[in-house]
Amino acid sequence: MPAQHPPVVLDVPIGIHATGTREETDSLGTVAVPADRYWGAQTQRSLVQFAIGEDRMPKAVYHAYGYVKKAAAIINADAGRMPRWKAELISRVADEVIAGRLDSEFPLYVWQTGSGTQSNMNVNEVIANRAIQLVDGRLGSKTPVHPNDDVNMGQSSNDTFPTAMHIAAVTAIEDHLLPALVRLHDTATRKSGEWAHVVKIGRTHLEDATPLTVGQEWSGYAAQLEDATEHLTVTAEGLYRLAMGGTAVGTGLNAPPGFAAQSAEVIAQLTGRPFVTAPNKFAAQGSLDVLVRVSAALRGVATALFKFANDLRWLGSGPRAGLHELILPANEPGSSIMPGKVNPTQAEAMLMVCVQVLGADTAVAVAGNEGNFELNAFRPVVISNVLHSVRILGDAVEHFREFLVEGVRLDRDRLRQDVERSVMMVTALSPIIGYDQASQIAHLAIDENLTLREAALRRGVSDELYERIVVPEDLTHAGVAEAR
Repeated sequence: MPAQHPPVVLDVPIGIHATGTREETDSLGTVAVPADRYWGAQTQRSLVQFAIGEDRMPKAVYHAYGYVKKAAAIINADAGRMPRWKAELISRVADEVIAGRLDSEFPLYVWQTGSGTQSNMNVNEVIANRAIQLVDGRLGSKTPVHPNDDVNMGQSSNDTFPTAMHIAAVTAIEDHLLPALVRLHDTATRKSGEWAHVVKIGRTHLEDATPLTVGQEWSGYAAQLEDATEHLTVTAEGLYRLAMGGTAVGTGLNAPPGFAAQSAEVIAQLTGRPFVTAPNKFAAQGSLDVLVRVSAALRGVATALFKFANDLRWLGSGPRAGLHELILPANEPGSSIMPGKVNPTQAEAMLMVCVQVLGADTAVAVAGNEGNFELNAFRPVVISNVLHSVRILGDAVEHFREFLVEGVRLDRDRLRQDVERSVMMVTALSPIIGYDQASQIAHLAIDENLTLREAALRRGVSDELYERIVVPEDLTHAGVAEAR
């Protein structure tokens, strides 16, 4: 169809009402494709040849690809390489891709070519055929919109797939995971403030230690979350650098002058995020270092969350034969055989998610090592694992906060009893009476099941000295005992 006679674009609902198959072609020949689908020959080949497991390429990658294709069409039209009407047609379909309206047309497996070429062609074919449908053309004809010549103009899978990976990853992190982490941090901080003066016995090596407040303990959880969140935020900024414009090997062959910088600028405008062109396309395409670092930051988040969740499930153990400093919300029955049992299920779910994220990070790190010359051909497994980790971490954090942390309460009676029975508060006497005498007092109390006070008085500590020095809340602050 001549460029000077743009076709009439119809308002055709998404969907193809056809049965059987139609013939589509690629450079290897003809392929029968389901007639009710927009994809073409290369997508169909991949579906047959790489039907491995049930792991599909995340839809977020395709949504991100919508921005890539729309940006390229806009730039190619501005450069006079593509008729404006064709660019607008591609952009219209790209918007449908971005919105998820064509998700059913992206069925490919994660386990495919390591460059992501088949997913790129899946997008190209779907956009081309949907555009052809909108101008009342014949599906599979590649006229007036060609998947390679038009939708993929000035691009390669080698630069666009890592670009889509970055867009998808930074979007998931900033829109899903980081807000959930901030909310959990804020809740932990609030709890820390509420319990700032509630004294408890600390534990080191799983054994009794000196006192601290519940608020101090929870401030540690909040600080871990804050540090991990900050590290992830800073690390994710590397995702703003895009490979697009490097085409096949990083040289920019077949892309117009300025295409790299312009594509990043347009994608930034379309997404509202500060994307820029990667300063070195050979690094951007030959490695996956940025996503390896992001995955490591996700591992750091998982490590902090594991500590938090694991402590809570132990501190809530009981109610009669455990620690039971915390009373965890009763969300659901805990046993099919033991009536009345309540389990720390949200903590357990969080721990399993963290274990999964740690394992995924190992896969990403190994895949990141495999950059050979001008291409890392392990991209699908990397983006699949990163996006999966972001998704399950974000979901788990939100549920952990809502169904556990928000509703957790203190068993104040148990905390008070533990403080009264504590032996390690003898540490406050040590600077005054000496380590050896303090140790004798501690062992006497344990061996004869005495209170610390009783043991101290037996070993010659005056009642006045004991009352002045061994004050549980004072012992939660540095230097108090010496000052007294």
